[in-house]
Amino acid sequence: MDLDPSLTALGRLGGFFVLRTTAPPDHRPRTPARTHAPDHRPPTLAQAYVPGRPDVRDDPLSVRVRRVADALGTPETRVAASVAQQGLTARLWSVALGSAALYGAVPDLSPSLLRWDPRGSAPDDLWLTAVRPLPGDAATVAAMVLDGHLRPLTEALRSRHRVAPGLLRGNAASALAGAARELDRWGRGHGRTDVAARAAGLARELLAHPLLSGAGTLTGTAFRRRSCCLYYRVPGGGVCGDCCFPRPPRSSPRGPAA
Repeated sequence: MDLDPSLTALGRLGGFFVLRTTAPPDHRPRTPARTHAPDHRPPTLAQAYVPGRPDVRDDPLSVRVRRVADALGTPETRVAASVAQQGLTARLWSVALGSAALYGAVPDLSPSLLRWDPRGSAPDDLWLTAVRPLPGDAATVAAMVLDGHLRPLTEALRSRHRVAPGLLRGNAASALAGAARELDRWGRGHGRTDVAARAAGLARELLAHPLLSGAGTLTGTAFRRRSCCLYYRVPGGGVCGDCCFPRPPRSSPRGPAA
């Protein structure tokens, strides 16, 4: 099946699957009279993935981590960085997996084509500037999401924050399993078992990828990760449904559990 230019069908799957293909409301295109006016377009994800220093405050990734920290009410930037990474990763997996399962093809999600509002609320607001269809197979999705986004995102986050690579890998695997689970639920509820089956098959292949292999165990649509995203450290937070911990860890004399 071909992609439709507006990717309209993705919107039927839920908020995490929506991908805009038109300019966001606050986008103000340049005109001849505004040739030298500031560019008000959201940054591309390629701009967000540039490694930085811990004290950089105005780059898109740092802006997003602060936005998440404020929303969660946590002073721990590594916790906010983990939650921010998982939120963006969930959006990328949802769009890619949803397109592959529904259309049999995926749009090119190159970081230079995706604009992102780091100051927006959840789920992350993404805007694709050009719809270029690609094959909807696991190899293409892995190259696009794992290599194109999650590698540079991990490097950029770790250059700014003290976040363990295994934690970020677990977040990526958890987000993938979550997207597949939502597609299974939607497919079975709408008489589209073909969508559910394609999503499940892709998820199994992708979780076997070297970048995700060993991050957790998938049983049917249920996933159990081998790391913790640190959400339990958010005020009023607890452990997630797929957490390696059955209950929130307690602090030890040597410091808080991680």
